[in-house]
This record gives sequence, structure tokens and C-alpha cells, in this order.
Amino acid sequence: MPAFTFEKISPPAGRAPAATAPKKPRGLISQMIDRFAERRARRALQGERATRPDETPAE
Repeated sequence: MPAFTFEKISPPAGRAPAATAPKKPRGLISQMIDRFAERRARRALQGERATRPDETPAE
């Protein structure tokens, strides 16, 4: 006869997905940076269109 026995450990129960925290509104600084980045991208795109040598104005 065995002198001791092991305790049966049940497998971990499946966890429910954690409730996501409600999104905080973005901070003022983040919004300002987004605006600057968007304007800079637009300017770069407009500059790229103006400097393309392969495009000629339609006559």
C-alpha cells in the first residue's frame, strides 16, 4: 500500500474575457499633434503632385 497519495488538482477554469475599459477621450495634446500631422501630410502630398515631371497640363 502506498504511504501517501497525491491530491488531484483540477485544470484551470476557462476565464471569461476581461471587460474592456471604456475608451478615454484623447487628450488635447494628442489631438493637436494629429492635426499637425494631417496638415503636414496634405502639404507633402500637394508638393509631390506639383513637382512630378511626368505630368503635363492638358491642353
